[in-house]
Amino acid sequence: MENFMLSVNAVAPMFLLLAAGFLSRRAGILSREDVPRFNRVAFRLFLPCLLFYNIYCSDLRAAVKPGLIVFAVCGVLLVFGASMLIVTHSVGREDWKGVIAQGIFRSNFVIMGIPIAQALVGADQLGSVTILIAVVVPMFNFLSVYTLERFRGGRVRIGAVLLEVLKNPLIVSSLIGIAFQLLKIRLPALLEGTVSSLGGIASPLQLYLLGAFFQFNSLEEYLKPLAAVTAIKLFVTPAVLLGAAALLGIRGGDFVGLIGIFASPTAVNSFTMVQQMKCGDTELAGDIVVLTSAVSIFSFFLWILVFKNLGMF
Repeated sequence: MENFMLSVNAVAPMFLLLAAGFLSRRAGILSREDVPRFNRVAFRLFLPCLLFYNIYCSDLRAAVKPGLIVFAVCGVLLVFGASMLIVTHSVGREDWKGVIAQGIFRSNFVIMGIPIAQALVGADQLGSVTILIAVVVPMFNFLSVYTLERFRGGRVRIGAVLLEVLKNPLIVSSLIGIAFQLLKIRLPALLEGTVSSLGGIASPLQLYLLGAFFQFNSLEEYLKPLAAVTAIKLFVTPAVLLGAAALLGIRGGDFVGLIGIFASPTAVNSFTMVQQMKCGDTELAGDIVVLTSAVSIFSFFLWILVFKNLGMF
Protein backbone atom coordinates (compact mmCIF):
# COMPACT_ATOMS: atom_id res chain seq x y z
CA MET A 1 0.00 0.00 0.00
CA GLU A 2 2.90 2.38 0.76
CA ASN A 3 4.36 1.80 -2.71
CA PHE A 4 0.91 2.21 -4.26
CA MET A 5 0.47 5.60 -2.58
CA LEU A 6 3.98 6.67 -3.65
CA SER A 7 3.05 5.87 -7.25
CA VAL A 8 -0.22 7.81 -6.94
CA ASN A 9 1.52 10.81 -5.39
CA ALA A 10 4.14 10.83 -8.15
CA VAL A 11 1.62 10.74 -10.99
CA ALA A 12 -1.41 12.63 -9.61
CA PRO A 13 0.15 16.16 -9.73
CA MET A 14 1.12 15.58 -13.37
CA PHE A 15 -2.41 14.47 -14.21
CA LEU A 16 -3.94 17.48 -12.46
CA LEU A 17 -1.64 19.94 -14.25
CA LEU A 18 -2.42 18.35 -17.62
CA ALA A 19 -6.13 18.45 -16.80
CA ALA A 20 -5.87 22.11 -15.75
CA GLY A 21 -4.29 23.01 -19.08
CA PHE A 22 -6.88 21.05 -21.06
CA LEU A 23 -9.80 22.60 -19.16
CA SER A 24 -8.29 26.08 -19.48
CA ARG A 25 -8.26 25.75 -23.24
CA ARG A 26 -11.81 24.39 -23.26
CA ALA A 27 -12.89 27.35 -21.12
CA GLY A 28 -11.26 29.82 -23.49
CA ILE A 29 -8.61 31.02 -21.04
CA LEU A 30 -5.98 30.27 -23.70
CA SER A 31 -6.08 28.80 -27.18
CA ARG A 32 -4.11 25.95 -28.70
CA GLU A 33 -2.33 28.55 -30.82
CA ASP A 34 -1.05 30.24 -27.63
CA VAL A 35 0.83 27.11 -26.56
CA PRO A 36 3.85 27.44 -28.92
CA ARG A 37 4.40 31.05 -27.79
CA PHE A 38 4.43 30.14 -24.09
CA ASN A 39 6.52 27.06 -24.86
CA ARG A 40 9.19 29.28 -26.41
CA VAL A 41 9.39 31.31 -23.20
CA ALA A 42 9.67 28.15 -21.11
CA PHE A 43 12.28 26.67 -23.47
CA ARG A 44 14.44 29.80 -23.52
CA LEU A 45 14.12 30.93 -19.89
CA PHE A 46 12.48 28.64 -17.34
CA LEU A 47 13.89 25.26 -18.43
CA PRO A 48 17.48 26.57 -18.82
CA CYS A 49 17.25 28.05 -15.30
CA LEU A 50 16.00 24.70 -13.98
CA LEU A 51 18.82 22.70 -15.57
CA PHE A 52 21.50 25.23 -14.60
CA TYR A 53 20.29 25.33 -10.99
CA ASN A 54 20.11 21.53 -10.67
CA ILE A 55 23.71 21.17 -11.85
CA TYR A 56 24.83 24.22 -9.87
CA CYS A 57 23.51 22.66 -6.65
CA SER A 58 24.67 19.09 -7.31
CA ASP A 59 27.85 17.25 -6.43
CA LEU A 60 29.28 16.99 -9.93
CA ARG A 61 31.74 14.25 -9.07
CA ALA A 62 28.94 12.10 -7.73
CA ALA A 63 26.52 13.08 -10.54
CA VAL A 64 28.75 12.11 -13.47
CA LYS A 65 28.55 8.32 -13.70
CA PRO A 66 30.17 6.93 -16.86
CA GLY A 67 28.42 3.56 -16.63
CA LEU A 68 24.99 5.18 -16.35
CA ILE A 69 25.73 7.54 -19.24
CA VAL A 70 26.94 4.68 -21.45
CA PHE A 71 23.80 2.67 -20.68
CA ALA A 72 21.55 5.67 -21.50
CA VAL A 73 23.37 6.43 -24.77
CA CYS A 74 23.33 2.78 -25.88
CA GLY A 75 19.66 2.49 -24.92
CA VAL A 76 18.69 5.56 -26.97
CA LEU A 77 20.66 4.27 -29.98
CA LEU A 78 19.04 0.84 -29.62
CA VAL A 79 15.52 2.31 -29.62
CA PHE A 80 16.46 4.59 -32.53
CA GLY A 81 17.77 1.65 -34.57
CA ALA A 82 14.68 -0.43 -33.78
CA SER A 83 12.36 2.43 -34.77
CA MET A 84 14.13 2.83 -38.12
CA LEU A 85 13.80 -0.88 -38.85
CA ILE A 86 10.12 -0.87 -37.88
CA VAL A 87 9.13 2.04 -40.12
CA THR A 88 11.29 0.89 -43.04
CA HIS A 89 9.67 -2.54 -43.16
CA SER A 90 6.18 -1.93 -41.74
CA VAL A 91 5.03 1.58 -42.73
CA GLY A 92 3.85 2.16 -46.29
CA ARG A 93 3.20 5.90 -46.32
CA GLU A 94 6.35 7.98 -46.79
CA ASP A 95 4.97 10.95 -44.86
CA TRP A 96 4.40 8.70 -41.84
CA LYS A 97 7.82 7.02 -41.62
CA GLY A 98 9.89 9.82 -40.08
CA VAL A 99 7.01 10.90 -37.84
CA ILE A 100 6.45 7.40 -36.45
CA ALA A 101 10.18 6.70 -35.98
CA GLN A 102 10.63 9.94 -34.06
CA GLY A 103 7.51 9.20 -32.04
CA ILE A 104 9.04 5.93 -30.88
CA PHE A 105 12.55 7.02 -29.91
CA ARG A 106 12.23 10.69 -28.84
CA SER A 107 11.17 11.11 -25.21
CA ASN A 108 9.72 14.03 -23.30
CA PHE A 109 12.54 13.60 -20.78
CA VAL A 110 12.77 17.18 -19.54
CA ILE A 111 9.07 17.93 -19.11
CA MET A 112 7.92 14.55 -17.76
CA GLY A 113 11.14 13.04 -16.42
CA ILE A 114 12.11 15.80 -13.99
CA PRO A 115 8.73 15.95 -12.15
CA ILE A 116 8.76 12.16 -11.79
CA ALA A 117 12.34 12.21 -10.46
CA GLN A 118 11.53 15.00 -8.01
CA ALA A 119 8.51 13.10 -6.71
CA LEU A 120 10.41 9.83 -6.30
CA VAL A 121 13.84 10.83 -4.98
CA GLY A 122 13.60 14.54 -4.11
CA ALA A 123 14.93 17.69 -5.76
CA ASP A 124 18.32 17.33 -4.03
CA GLN A 125 18.99 14.02 -5.83
CA LEU A 126 18.62 15.28 -9.40
CA GLY A 127 22.32 15.71 -10.21
CA SER A 128 22.66 12.51 -12.26
CA VAL A 129 19.27 13.13 -13.90
CA THR A 130 20.40 16.58 -15.07
CA ILE A 131 23.67 15.20 -16.42
CA LEU A 132 21.67 12.61 -18.37
CA ILE A 133 19.56 15.42 -19.83
CA ALA A 134 22.72 17.22 -20.98
CA VAL A 135 23.80 14.02 -22.78
CA VAL A 136 20.49 12.66 -24.12
CA VAL A 137 18.74 15.86 -25.29
CA PRO A 138 21.42 16.64 -27.94
CA MET A 139 21.16 13.02 -29.13
CA PHE A 140 17.39 13.32 -29.54
CA ASN A 141 17.77 16.57 -31.48
CA PHE A 142 20.42 15.19 -33.82
CA LEU A 143 18.68 11.86 -34.42
CA SER A 144 15.34 13.59 -35.06
CA VAL A 145 16.77 15.89 -37.74
CA TYR A 146 18.57 12.92 -39.33
CA THR A 147 15.40 10.81 -39.34
CA LEU A 148 13.09 13.45 -40.79
CA GLU A 149 15.59 14.47 -43.47
CA ARG A 150 16.29 10.87 -44.44
CA PHE A 151 12.67 9.97 -45.05
CA ARG A 152 12.08 13.26 -46.84
CA GLY A 153 14.97 12.42 -49.15
CA GLY A 154 17.00 15.43 -48.04
CA ARG A 155 20.71 15.68 -47.34
CA VAL A 156 21.72 15.77 -43.68
CA ARG A 157 24.42 18.39 -43.06
CA ILE A 158 26.16 17.09 -39.96
CA GLY A 159 27.97 20.33 -39.16
CA ALA A 160 24.83 22.45 -39.33
CA VAL A 161 22.91 20.02 -37.13
CA LEU A 162 25.68 19.92 -34.53
CA LEU A 163 25.81 23.73 -34.48
CA GLU A 164 22.06 23.91 -33.85
CA VAL A 165 22.41 21.34 -31.05
CA LEU A 166 25.16 23.37 -29.38
CA LYS A 167 22.97 26.50 -29.57
CA ASN A 168 20.13 24.71 -27.77
CA PRO A 169 19.37 26.72 -24.57
CA LEU A 170 19.14 23.51 -22.54
CA ILE A 171 22.64 22.47 -23.61
CA VAL A 172 24.06 25.97 -23.09
CA SER A 173 22.59 26.22 -19.56
CA SER A 174 23.87 22.75 -18.67
CA LEU A 175 27.39 23.64 -19.85
CA ILE A 176 27.30 26.88 -17.87
CA GLY A 177 26.20 24.96 -14.78
CA ILE A 178 29.09 22.52 -15.23
CA ALA A 179 31.52 25.43 -15.67
CA PHE A 180 30.27 27.06 -12.45
CA GLN A 181 30.79 23.77 -10.62
CA LEU A 182 34.28 23.15 -11.97
CA LEU A 183 35.41 26.74 -11.33
CA LYS A 184 33.62 26.80 -7.94
CA ILE A 185 31.78 30.02 -8.83
CA ARG A 186 28.91 30.91 -6.48
CA LEU A 187 26.09 33.30 -7.29
CA PRO A 188 25.04 36.06 -4.88
CA ALA A 189 22.21 34.84 -2.65
CA LEU A 190 19.68 37.17 -4.28
CA LEU A 191 20.52 36.01 -7.81
CA GLU A 192 20.65 32.36 -6.73
CA GLY A 193 17.14 32.63 -5.30
CA THR A 194 15.87 34.27 -8.49
CA VAL A 195 17.31 31.52 -10.69
CA SER A 196 15.78 28.91 -8.37
CA SER A 197 12.36 30.60 -8.58
CA LEU A 198 12.49 30.84 -12.38
CA GLY A 199 13.50 27.19 -12.64
CA GLY A 200 10.66 26.21 -10.31
CA ILE A 201 8.15 27.54 -12.85
CA ALA A 202 9.39 25.27 -15.65
CA SER A 203 7.92 21.83 -14.94
CA PRO A 204 4.40 22.86 -13.83
CA LEU A 205 4.11 25.38 -16.68
CA GLN A 206 5.21 22.86 -19.31
CA LEU A 207 2.77 20.23 -18.04
CA TYR A 208 -0.02 22.83 -18.01
CA LEU A 209 0.80 23.83 -21.60
CA LEU A 210 0.97 20.19 -22.68
CA GLY A 211 -2.56 19.71 -21.33
CA ALA A 212 -3.70 22.78 -23.29
CA PHE A 213 -2.20 21.21 -26.43
CA PHE A 214 -4.43 18.11 -26.08
CA GLN A 215 -6.92 17.72 -28.90
CA PHE A 216 -8.63 14.44 -29.74
CA ASN A 217 -10.47 15.28 -32.98
CA SER A 218 -8.49 13.10 -35.40
CA LEU A 219 -7.34 10.20 -33.20
CA GLU A 220 -9.71 7.76 -34.90
CA GLU A 221 -8.23 8.50 -38.34
CA TYR A 222 -4.76 7.40 -37.21
CA LEU A 223 -5.83 4.67 -34.79
CA LYS A 224 -3.47 1.88 -35.97
CA PRO A 225 -0.19 3.86 -36.05
CA LEU A 226 -1.10 5.64 -32.82
CA ALA A 227 -1.82 2.36 -31.02
CA ALA A 228 1.45 0.85 -32.28
CA VAL A 229 3.60 3.86 -31.32
CA THR A 230 1.97 4.14 -27.88
CA ALA A 231 2.44 0.42 -27.13
CA ILE A 232 6.11 0.44 -28.18
CA LYS A 233 6.89 3.78 -26.57
CA LEU A 234 5.24 3.33 -23.19
CA PHE A 235 5.25 -0.42 -22.60
CA VAL A 236 7.70 -2.38 -24.77
CA THR A 237 10.65 0.03 -24.51
CA PRO A 238 10.44 0.49 -20.71
CA ALA A 239 9.98 -3.26 -20.17
CA VAL A 240 13.14 -4.07 -22.14
CA LEU A 241 15.48 -1.24 -21.12
CA LEU A 242 14.38 -0.67 -17.52
CA GLY A 243 14.38 -4.43 -17.05
CA ALA A 244 17.96 -4.54 -18.37
CA ALA A 245 18.96 -1.67 -16.06
CA ALA A 246 17.50 -3.53 -13.08
CA LEU A 247 19.44 -6.69 -13.99
CA LEU A 248 22.65 -4.64 -14.29
CA GLY A 249 22.19 -3.32 -10.75
CA ILE A 250 21.31 0.31 -11.49
CA ARG A 251 19.41 1.67 -8.50
CA GLY A 252 18.12 4.80 -6.77
CA GLY A 253 18.20 8.18 -8.48
CA ASP A 254 20.13 6.69 -11.40
CA PHE A 255 17.31 4.26 -12.13
CA VAL A 256 14.72 7.03 -11.78
CA GLY A 257 16.64 9.02 -14.41
CA LEU A 258 16.31 6.09 -16.80
CA ILE A 259 12.55 6.00 -16.15
CA GLY A 260 12.50 9.59 -17.39
CA ILE A 261 14.31 8.63 -20.61
CA PHE A 262 12.71 5.31 -21.51
CA ALA A 263 9.19 5.52 -20.02
CA SER A 264 8.31 9.11 -20.95
CA PRO A 265 5.86 9.94 -23.75
CA THR A 266 6.91 11.45 -27.07
CA ALA A 267 8.45 14.92 -26.84
CA VAL A 268 6.31 17.94 -27.72
CA ASN A 269 9.21 19.26 -29.81
CA SER A 270 8.83 16.29 -32.16
CA PHE A 271 5.58 17.82 -33.43
CA THR A 272 7.17 21.27 -33.67
CA MET A 273 10.09 19.91 -35.67
CA VAL A 274 7.84 18.10 -38.18
CA GLN A 275 5.82 21.29 -38.55
CA GLN A 276 8.83 23.55 -39.08
CA MET A 277 10.71 21.19 -41.41
CA LYS A 278 7.54 20.35 -43.43
CA CYS A 279 8.65 16.74 -43.72
CA GLY A 280 5.79 14.56 -42.54
CA ASP A 281 2.17 14.31 -41.49
CA THR A 282 1.90 17.07 -38.86
CA GLU A 283 -1.54 15.88 -37.70
CA LEU A 284 -0.16 12.42 -36.93
CA ALA A 285 2.87 13.97 -35.17
CA GLY A 286 0.60 16.03 -32.92
CA ASP A 287 -1.68 13.08 -32.19
CA ILE A 288 1.30 10.94 -31.17
CA VAL A 289 2.31 13.58 -28.62
CA VAL A 290 -1.28 13.84 -27.33
CA LEU A 291 -2.01 10.13 -27.02
CA THR A 292 1.34 9.05 -25.56
CA SER A 293 1.17 11.91 -23.04
CA ALA A 294 -2.37 10.98 -21.97
CA VAL A 295 -1.62 7.25 -21.67
CA SER A 296 1.71 7.93 -19.90
CA ILE A 297 -0.19 8.91 -16.75
CA PHE A 298 -1.27 5.27 -16.43
CA SER A 299 1.96 3.71 -17.73
CA PHE A 300 4.09 5.83 -15.38
CA PHE A 301 1.96 4.65 -12.49
CA LEU A 302 2.44 1.03 -13.59
CA TRP A 303 6.23 1.22 -13.96
CA ILE A 304 6.74 3.18 -10.75
CA LEU A 305 4.65 0.68 -8.81
CA VAL A 306 6.40 -2.35 -10.38
CA PHE A 307 9.96 -1.12 -9.91
CA LYS A 308 9.34 0.35 -6.47
CA ASN A 309 8.04 -3.05 -5.34
CA LEU A 310 11.22 -4.58 -6.77
CA GLY A 311 13.34 -2.16 -4.70
CA MET A 312 14.90 -0.29 -7.60
CA PHE A 313 14.62 3.09 -5.84
